[in-house]
Amino acid sequence: MTANEATPLRVAQPQRATFRLLGSAMVAFGIFLSGFVIDEPAPYELWMAALVGIWFILGLRISRFTAPLLVLLLAFNVGGMLSLTQMKDLGTGPMYVAVSTFLALTAIFYAAIIEDSHRRLALIFNAWACAAVITSLLGVLGYFHAFPGAEVFTLYDRAKGAFQDPNVFGPFLVPPSLYLVHGILVGNLRTSPVKAFALLILALGVFLSFSRAAWGLFSVGIALLIFCMLLKERSGAFRLRILVLSLAAIILLVASLVVALQFPKVSALFTARAQLVQQYDGEHLGRFDRHRIGFTMMMERPLGIGPLVFGTMFPEDEHNVWLKSLTSYGWLGFVSYVAMLCWTIYLGFRNLLKDRPWQPYLMIAWIGVLGHAAIGNVIDIDHWRHVYVLFGVVWGCAALEQRHRRSIAQCTSTHRPCEPASAR
Repeated sequence: MTANEATPLRVAQPQRATFRLLGSAMVAFGIFLSGFVIDEPAPYELWMAALVGIWFILGLRISRFTAPLLVLLLAFNVGGMLSLTQMKDLGTGPMYVAVSTFLALTAIFYAAIIEDSHRRLALIFNAWACAAVITSLLGVLGYFHAFPGAEVFTLYDRAKGAFQDPNVFGPFLVPPSLYLVHGILVGNLRTSPVKAFALLILALGVFLSFSRAAWGLFSVGIALLIFCMLLKERSGAFRLRILVLSLAAIILLVASLVVALQFPKVSALFTARAQLVQQYDGEHLGRFDRHRIGFTMMMERPLGIGPLVFGTMFPEDEHNVWLKSLTSYGWLGFVSYVAMLCWTIYLGFRNLLKDRPWQPYLMIAWIGVLGHAAIGNVIDIDHWRHVYVLFGVVWGCAALEQRHRRSIAQCTSTHRPCEPASAR
């Protein structure tokens, strides 16, 4: 090859690197926007709709490792489209299914870009943490009416940040909280005070959301994270560090909550919300009664009854993701969603403790998916944007693991040195 022939290749490489860097920055900005959903369509939808389209037009590929996620989520939304045929008045039903389809595409998109480069995981979680700290701070300041008009960041005397609902706001803060906890336990001690302060803001936001699901998700999530880290680390000194720092963080969080409970308004609402079963849960046609009636009714409705129809038949919506899958997506949607969720949990569990550059992010996302599956028994999560990010992270990391195994096998068969996973 002559020097003139080689020149275009040298020019093209920096251009490609620039496009990849710009694309990653745009993804990080999209994740950041997910923390601000006061009205719909939110800036997140508009930004990600354009971004997903551009990436796929420019050649982003879906590998055979992430194809099952695509198939299951498409089947889930086909079930939603079929449920529209059962509605007498379509109303907002088509838009609901369109949003579901869009969110499914974002999960596939995140899986694909993570498989393309595991370095994007750090960008995603850093952007998520920044958005969480800002929206949590807005919720805390709004709760205490720190400035005129701050009440826009609260609902029913509960912090909601830049969200429409405290029950979404609280769980949104949990994965970045786990990310900060992990950073404190394994990162540089000099940066720990900054991360601890950010974690304190998130913990206060979770607490003031007065969401029982968020409280459980936060506490159990941190316990699971510490347990998994102790399983993974074999060094006695490192395990001791994890235990000491964990104990210090718990003491700090408990002390902060004790201070918050000194405010009569906070204490009164905490006492009311801390009851395991509220009146609207156990009363006639309450949450649990609706679950029983709804599941019985759906045994005779294979195509479902259509999105948002359940709430017109009963005092409130389903507040159960499994029942929501049946009513709004039919039997096809229910089976697809359960299969996708079980497969996601299996993939994460299988790769949970392997020493890879992407392992911390997989651990956090897997705990997040597991926790959201649990709280899905008492709340609808099928339209929560951050849940689809978690799905994408788990599947993207699973695809990275498959590529890593295939690379090792090829190196072994050809007797050549293997490139470290961190370099790919």
